[in-house]
Amino acid sequence: MRTILLAHVKRVVIKIGSAVITSGEALDLERIATICDDVNQLRQRGYEVVLVSSGAVAAGKADLGISGRPKTIPLKQAAAAIGQSRLMRAYKDALRPHGLKAAQILLTRDDLANRRRYLNARNTLMTLFEYGIVPIINENDTVVVDEIRFGDNDNLSAMATNLVEAQLLVILSDVDGLYDNDPRSHEGAQLISEVERITTDIEAMAGATISDHGTGGMATKVKAAKRATLYGAGTAIINGRIPHNLLYLFDGHELGTYFLPAIDPMAARKHWIAFTKKPRGKLFLDEGAQLAVVNRGKSLLPSGILRLEGTFERGDAVRLCDYQGQELAKGVTNYNTSELNRILGRKTSEIEAILDYKYGDEVVHRDNLVLNA
Repeated sequence: MRTILLAHVKRVVIKIGSAVITSGEALDLERIATICDDVNQLRQRGYEVVLVSSGAVAAGKADLGISGRPKTIPLKQAAAAIGQSRLMRAYKDALRPHGLKAAQILLTRDDLANRRRYLNARNTLMTLFEYGIVPIINENDTVVVDEIRFGDNDNLSAMATNLVEAQLLVILSDVDGLYDNDPRSHEGAQLISEVERITTDIEAMAGATISDHGTGGMATKVKAAKRATLYGAGTAIINGRIPHNLLYLFDGHELGTYFLPAIDPMAARKHWIAFTKKPRGKLFLDEGAQLAVVNRGKSLLPSGILRLEGTFERGDAVRLCDYQGQELAKGVTNYNTSELNRILGRKTSEIEAILDYKYGDEVVHRDNLVLNA
């Protein structure tokens, strides 16, 4: 069955967690070498491979005398500054015997939230594919702040899957996959082999465990799987600490947990709006606008907006909410805060007379709008 599910895959994003490639307080160079052996085998089989690798903080914290998780953001950033070059050196050394070269891509969420920078990053990655280079992506921890964080590399890997239009996301973890209970505390916990659709029950099974080396537990992995599958990419969570598990997956072995891609996936741009572009404000809709947007697939017009919150510019993402604040959708606005304050509740025929110009009849066009799942 797995062989059939993976038959259409040509490009794969492989997320490698800190717990997979660290041992004690240092990088596990032997395990990195094994993963790179598998990457070489996949490339020889014709797959294009992108790595999203954690481990920079873990690689650098020893020089700061830190054990466990850094207590402050400056300490984490300092550890990342020390460790990122070591992490890349480890991958370059492991890929070199196979005649492969690596390229470092450091990103913040802001890089991908801006459409032009998003497309620039995509063009860079596509050029690397053309030249046979293995891209290695990580969050730019040395400069990142809360406002532009991905949150964890599981989330980053889901965004990268959309960015490069991959058909598969593989998350290498330190556990075998998703269980119906936490296997560390429930002896009879059962591994879930396949998930057709990620429901609230599936999300509840994931829990919220976090290790000393990483920022995400199974909950963030399932969340990443949900985002990737909505784009149309299958997602596999497997144990990356078992040598060559990556190859076993592509050989069709029934291991880990496989999340099936959505039957009706989002277009790449809508996925970007839904999961990558950070909202800057809220628009509160009346009942008529709610019905038009949610039930009839219509654009949002100014006449249906009751009020707004936040400060945003034209082209920013905003949340579309009912009058009680329940989020209904997310979209890209054609008007900024000042403009919208002047035209909300008014008819489209009045926009130009009020502003002396008009970007369009719609505040949020249906093509730039994504309903909540």
